[in-house]
Amino acid sequence: MAAIILAAGGGRRLGGRPKALLSHGGELLVERAIRTARAGGCDTVVVVLGAEATEVQLRANLAGCTVTVNQDWATGMGSSLRAGLAALAAVPGPCRAAVILLVDQPFVTSEAVRAVTASGADLAAATYEGRRGHPVLIAARHWPEASAAAVGDRGARDFLARHEVLSVPCDGSPTDIDVPADLALLDEA
Repeated sequence: MAAIILAAGGGRRLGGRPKALLSHGGELLVERAIRTARAGGCDTVVVVLGAEATEVQLRANLAGCTVTVNQDWATGMGSSLRAGLAALAAVPGPCRAAVILLVDQPFVTSEAVRAVTASGADLAAATYEGRRGHPVLIAARHWPEASAAAVGDRGARDFLARHEVLSVPCDGSPTDIDVPADLALLDEA
């Protein structure tokens, strides 16, 4: 199984602090997302960087990951999803599906990743108390359509709205770190 970690955001509403470089539990959010994906059973991990990509590559342990830099990151999550799917399609070997994780959701668990991938569905999404969130699983046969639909900050939302998506109840939290008040949820040193 493969994971795509969308970690390109510049943290505009966080005063320009790239979300990948925020920390929680003594690790950068990008490292935490990688660990979550791997512990959830993903042996191939693509990390999409954008804002401060050079700094993230210098500071974060991205060993064993395929790193792609989205030069168009400022246009929104859609361009990062397209970049991640393209990078994953270029990785040698067969890949049945990709699990999409967002770097700014540090409370998504490896159990949620495992549950979504174990669903066997072509399209699946974790749900938290009935509310859809991440991770989202997209089978390889859907990547071209998902990529074509990924524009602006909507990512795969429009694509998923046109298809039947299996809801997978999960524990954890899809809470985003988006605004300064959210930083209190992190235990940054």
